[in-house]
This record gives sequence, C-alpha cells and structure tokens, in this order.
Amino acid sequence: MSELFWLSDKQMRRIEPYFPLSHGVPRVDDRRVISGIIFVIRNGLRWRDAPRDYGPHKTIYNRFIRWSRLGVFNRIFAELSGKGPRPERLMIDATHLKAHRTAASLLKKGLFPRRIGRTKGGLNSKLHAVCDGQGRPLIMLLSEGQMSDYKGAALMLDALPRATAMLGDRGYDADWFREALTERGIAPCIPSKTNRKLAIPHDRVLYRQRHKIENMFGRLKDWRRIHTRYDRCAHTFMSAICIAATVIFWL
Repeated sequence: MSELFWLSDKQMRRIEPYFPLSHGVPRVDDRRVISGIIFVIRNGLRWRDAPRDYGPHKTIYNRFIRWSRLGVFNRIFAELSGKGPRPERLMIDATHLKAHRTAASLLKKGLFPRRIGRTKGGLNSKLHAVCDGQGRPLIMLLSEGQMSDYKGAALMLDALPRATAMLGDRGYDADWFREALTERGIAPCIPSKTNRKLAIPHDRVLYRQRHKIENMFGRLKDWRRIHTRYDRCAHTFMSAICIAATVIFWL
C-alpha cells in the first residue's frame, strides 16, 4: 500500500476545477481513479494489471479514455503551466519516443490520427516542447517521428509566451525562425549550422543552460508509458504525456 501513488488533498484541489461535471450517477472517487491512472502510466503497466487498491481496472481505463477524448488532461496541463510566473527565457527542443508494436501502425483508422512515422530508428513519434528557464514544459506538441525540428517550431510559434531569449540547438537555425522570434521581442540564442556561409554569433555562456530542457525530457521518459509508446491514438498518448508533465513539474 505504501508503494502506491496517491494524489494529496492539495494536489486534488488544484486540478479538480478542471474536471468535467458529473451527470446522472455520481462518479467513482476521483482521487482513487486519477491516482490509478498516474500509477499505470508511470510504471508502464497494462491497464488490467493496475493494483486493486485503485478499484476495477476497467473503471480506470474508461476514465482515462473518456477524459482523453474530452481533452481534460491537456487542459489541466495548459492551465497550470500558464499560471506560472512569466519566464525570463525559453528553451526549445524535440525528442523521439519509440512506438511499441502494439501501437505501431501508420494507418489512420477511425476519427483519430496516429502521429507515428518511420525514421532510421523504426516507427516512432516526436515530442516537440518549449520550456521555461527552470526546465518546466510550457508548450508540447506531438508529431510523426520524421517531422523536422523547425516545422514543429513553426506550429508552436503563435503560442510562445513573452520572454527575452530563446535557446535552441542547430536544428532551429533558420532565418525565418530567427526573424519570427525577433518580431516577438525574443532574442534567439541558437548556434549556426556548419553549412551557413556567415556564422551568426550567440551567447555561449547562456547557451549552456540548454541542458535543462534535455533534463526535462529525461524526467518525462522516466515514466515508462512515455518512454515507450503503447497507445495507438495520438490523443491518448498526448494525454499521458500531459499527465506526466503536470505531476512532475506543476503539482
């Protein structure tokens, strides 16, 4: 019992305002079910292997699927991360998440896309993220594994909060991206690609702080259902990522 994960009363008070309203029959205890969802995702279990202390595994699974379709977990992450202090600097990067054979399908079946692509490493997805100066995620985007870093950056550009600087690796060294950041009052701290004819200088001391976003990805991948993708549908996998990011960084 002591090894199980349980949300505290304080943590529940922070996320309860974003739960959907219950209609008809009262819902099963939210704290027990959400704690069970977190335990399964963190430990990489099959849903049927969830400890009995959390109640029937079908109840846990159905709640996760239903609220994923409603975007509840994504909204909780967005609201809590948006309430943090204004970041002085931002960091951007992306990482690959390998797809397990149970999720590895390039075909779109039904209403929901897969967001799985083929790369040299096999079938995988790619998580693009922007974090603050403390290495806490602010924006996350899931794409096919073969999508380039700067294309992911373009999709997140409009959601960037105000900041003084943006740290990124050479994958983000594009003139249009530098110009877009400058227009928003954000100074790019991005090393130039080796094939750029005229190298653009960057603050090497400030750039050393970029390891914090790498550490962020490492902490997310400590959760086994994030490190390896078992969910076929992109919205359920993204919900799992949002749950992990919320619990690790914002609760």
